[in-house]
Amino acid sequence: MQYMITGKNIVVTDGLRSAVTSKIGKLERYFSHDVEAHVTLSVEKDRQKIEVTIPVKGNIIRAEQESNDMYVSIDLVEEIIERQLKKYKNKIQEARQSGAVTADLYEEEDDPFDTVDIKRVKRFAVKPMDPVEACVQMELLGHDFFVFRNSETDEVNVVYKRRGDSYGLIEPEL
Repeated sequence: MQYMITGKNIVVTDGLRSAVTSKIGKLERYFSHDVEAHVTLSVEKDRQKIEVTIPVKGNIIRAEQESNDMYVSIDLVEEIIERQLKKYKNKIQEARQSGAVTADLYEEEDDPFDTVDIKRVKRFAVKPMDPVEACVQMELLGHDFFVFRNSETDEVNVVYKRRGDSYGLIEPEL
């Protein structure tokens, strides 16, 4: 695994660099050797924050953690990523074994608000994948929804989180 370690308002010392590589290095057994981990260490007032992003085969594994001590943050983020990897590895295996994706359809109602104030716009590539892969990607990013191109129908779909650890799929009407 290769590491891209950057600092915001902090000098990345050899001690911090070795702590990151040793902790995140424990996760190398889950990845191939050409995977690149992007690690950002930042300090704002008393908050010591670490963000780790690892792009893997069309998916992104991401976690962030903050505390009063950077070394504690590094320990915590490593635990989060490892927990994510174990959880979603099991989900992928279960989905492949079941051979079916159960998805509830959601019908969107008219927006009751007259004015909408958009604060931020994001642009991203919409990758072709099946709904199970999209759910895994959504969970790895820690989001409540995920937009993707359905590889089976070649339409843009959205998966979203529902209460009770279930998922929904929004498909366009034909």
